[in-house]
Amino acid sequence: MSFRRALPFLLLAVPTLAVPFGCPSTQQPTDAGTDTRFELGPDSGFCSLLGSVVYVDGGSYTVRGTVAGQPDFSWLTVPAGFCVHHYAIVSNARQLRFAPGGELFVASPDTPTTSGGRNGLAAVVVVPDDNHDGFGDQVLTYASGLRSTQGLLFANDSFYYQDGTQIMSEPYVAGQRTDNPTHTLVADITVYQSSNHWPKTLDISDTGQIFVGNGGDEGETCLQPMPFHGGILQLGPGSSGGTQVAMGLRNPIDVKCHRDGNNRCFATELDRDFSTPEGGREKLFPIHAGDNWGYPCCASANLPFSDVLVPCPDNPSQQCAPDCSAITPDTNSFLIGNTPFGFDFVDDQFPSPWNDRVMVALHGAYANWSGARIVAIAFDPKTGDLMPSTDNTDGGVTTGDMSNFATGWDDDTRQHGRPTDVEMSPDGRLFVADDQLGEIFWIAPVNE
Repeated sequence: MSFRRALPFLLLAVPTLAVPFGCPSTQQPTDAGTDTRFELGPDSGFCSLLGSVVYVDGGSYTVRGTVAGQPDFSWLTVPAGFCVHHYAIVSNARQLRFAPGGELFVASPDTPTTSGGRNGLAAVVVVPDDNHDGFGDQVLTYASGLRSTQGLLFANDSFYYQDGTQIMSEPYVAGQRTDNPTHTLVADITVYQSSNHWPKTLDISDTGQIFVGNGGDEGETCLQPMPFHGGILQLGPGSSGGTQVAMGLRNPIDVKCHRDGNNRCFATELDRDFSTPEGGREKLFPIHAGDNWGYPCCASANLPFSDVLVPCPDNPSQQCAPDCSAITPDTNSFLIGNTPFGFDFVDDQFPSPWNDRVMVALHGAYANWSGARIVAIAFDPKTGDLMPSTDNTDGGVTTGDMSNFATGWDDDTRQHGRPTDVEMSPDGRLFVADDQLGEIFWIAPVNE
């Protein structure tokens, strides 16, 4: 049984104020502190909007005052030259996607997971910002009655979404904000069903392949040869349950393709709980046909879990360590419990050194949320390949091309939620979701 469980949270109500994008506010701030400044003008882009918290060397300040009821971001640290801005509250926000028209879609399930929030809406909602003030105007229900929904995808003039074991699609046109009554069953993924690791996230590659993750379970018995439980499947004609692509995963919580012409797709994996002493590690990995990531037999390539035994091949009456020689080696890993969730790619939307990076939301450990933060991992813009990196070390020290980008969630107070997803908007902002408080905010660079 997994121990990444949700904790109760307080749902905050945050009003929005209409301030035209790029125009100085004429409304007096209702909670302007002594750090309020007015230097930023229209040329500073999104960071000039009312309520933006701008980070500079040695601290931060709020542009034109704080909006009444706006969350306090004093606990959050991002690099100097960036700003943070509240967007909306959506309880149990688990995945973010931007529609072709630019509206933010959010999956808000209410089926429990081993690491999710509570009081989900059992719906997919859309949160537009029609007046361009940086705040979501309102939370609109796009589709309801979806207790087990997380995976969202816009592709092929359609909207794809998860409904339990099923992947559904419907025709979609830019600007649409209500459910289309025409639904098509794309796949019913029942090869293995986990009551805890039920999310099925999906994305489409540069060449049109749609990949979806399927969860296994904590405490599975090691069998060799290994059956397909947790893994990655490809959706397509003639395979109602998906075609098996990669296996040996416990909980592939997010699937994302980098649309840069290199045809690279990746997933994050939450490995066996408390297995750090055994060599276990969470992963961000490329999706390749035929890969086997080892769970529940192997911590990594050539590294069996020390407490796992199977019948010896040459003498089944005796017990041997499982054979891990054919397990796929990992190159980007995380300390068990840091819990890599959603991720997305920054190409040239951010200034150096934050360009050509994949941003990964780490959900943190059960009970103390240790390790919760957003990290940036470098990739080769020519090939799309990730640069090797890890924080799977004593004390969580990062090595290789991994850097902390946003921190503060794990300050031992458990007051700021846990990040679940990050998503780059079409206009170059990084949106961040949280499933404990339901807070959604965005991070943008200051234009100078």
